[in-house]
Amino acid sequence: MLVVIPTAGIGSRLKSLSDKVNKALVDINGKPSISHVVEKFPEDKTFVIALGYKGDDVKDFLEMAYPERNFEFVYVEPFEGSGSGLGQTMLQCKDKLQMPFIFSSNDTIVEDEIPAPDHNWAGYSDKFDTLEYRSLRLKDDLVVDICPKGAEGNVHPYIGLCGINNFNEFWQSMESSQASHLVGESFGLQDLIPLSVKSYQFNWFDTGNISSITNARKNLPLALSEVNVLPKEEESIWFCNDKVIKFHVDKNFIQNRVKRAKLLAPFTPEIISSGKHIYAYKMIEGEVLSRKPTVKNFQLFLDWMEGFWISPDLNADELNSFNDSCKKFYKDKTYERVKSFLEIYEVHDPGGKINDVYIDDVFSLLDSLDWESLSSGYPCRFHGDLHFENILINQENSKNTEKFTLLDWRQDFGDSLTTGDIYYDLAKLNHGFIISHEIIANEQFDFHLDSHGNISFDFDRKNNLFYCQQELKTWVNGKGFDWNKVDILTSLIFLNVACLHHYPYSNLLYYLGKFNLHTAITKND
Repeated sequence: MLVVIPTAGIGSRLKSLSDKVNKALVDINGKPSISHVVEKFPEDKTFVIALGYKGDDVKDFLEMAYPERNFEFVYVEPFEGSGSGLGQTMLQCKDKLQMPFIFSSNDTIVEDEIPAPDHNWAGYSDKFDTLEYRSLRLKDDLVVDICPKGAEGNVHPYIGLCGINNFNEFWQSMESSQASHLVGESFGLQDLIPLSVKSYQFNWFDTGNISSITNARKNLPLALSEVNVLPKEEESIWFCNDKVIKFHVDKNFIQNRVKRAKLLAPFTPEIISSGKHIYAYKMIEGEVLSRKPTVKNFQLFLDWMEGFWISPDLNADELNSFNDSCKKFYKDKTYERVKSFLEIYEVHDPGGKINDVYIDDVFSLLDSLDWESLSSGYPCRFHGDLHFENILINQENSKNTEKFTLLDWRQDFGDSLTTGDIYYDLAKLNHGFIISHEIIANEQFDFHLDSHGNISFDFDRKNNLFYCQQELKTWVNGKGFDWNKVDILTSLIFLNVACLHHYPYSNLLYYLGKFNLHTAITKND
């Protein structure tokens, strides 16, 4: 039995979600969409994967995530524009599909068992209406017609999943007319109706458009329930087949991550494979610290990190160069990220009330900072994204002798892969104590802009995180570091990451950053 999954198209129905990634790799609760499809089939099945738009990323992912499975890849030309289409893609896979096969769209996720192609069949669901989908007209359990989008009457949406037993007749039909090039597999399936096409109803999750992908994310289980990962358009973390797989659209991001993993060993996992936009490591037994955010665990972690935050011996010139990097990293990046946020979300910020406190416009706040003092950093080996979701408490029976493992490390600090500012790691910890991934994932926050331009926001906080924050403050002061600098950098982190997230969380981060920055500045006046 063969399974063919076309991934060549550009995924225009997903709009911005597929601008930088193939739609088969759009994240659905910790796995790419295509991963949910592949895992519905036994390991001994052969998959024919049609590649086109960003096809190398799809190929790298499948080979990295499922090395034990058999994939045959077909590069499709053209995959967009004139002459392209799903039927044309199928015809270019014809030579590899000379036996009964199953066709599955890469955005069709079902929870039911999938029949073998020992007879012709087509899948349907009544979960959606027929305005957006082709539909099946049925008599008893047999398909009597495949109707275009918008058909009325006793019809049922076709879900892009079918079994082709009479493959010779299917290919004869597909080659009989140019119309098949655009219509796709349903053109050939239509001509199999006289030979009998059985229908099966499925519990279907479509991940091919914005509204349906939202529904799928709300109703499908998490790939790893212990972890809360907030979705970003440019990067993803996936949990597949006992591996953790990191994807990013920037190849330099991935290459630097792989290099830094070697520099940070044994504090981070070992990379077992990598590609241009992707790397993988074996899943480590343990529990993220966000699941057990006790003061005791955090104290143990801070003690352990003293062996990580090792300072290099820098001469005067190297120290000046490091401080210059800090200034670019803190000041220049913040101004760029804030401008990006204002443009992306079309925010006009003349200053105004936030939670009943008048606060100047963002650039007035930033211009008032003592950037020279902020940029006078403390050089050390750094993580760069240090919060409780990225800290793993290792199980006692684990082969790893370390008490903790650091996950999802930052790719660089300015231009350096080796040296960063301890204050940035401390501020990252602090920002996670103020607003956690779990709270955001559960939508336990409010953001409101009234007709007068006044902003109000609120969010839940875990008691344990509040006490961990107090412990961090005690540790910082006890080590002779400057808590006020940590406080200000925490506010800058909120402002920096606002443009990377979706509304309304993006706006919550932005105005939280402004509010905290104003509070930190006025505290010192």
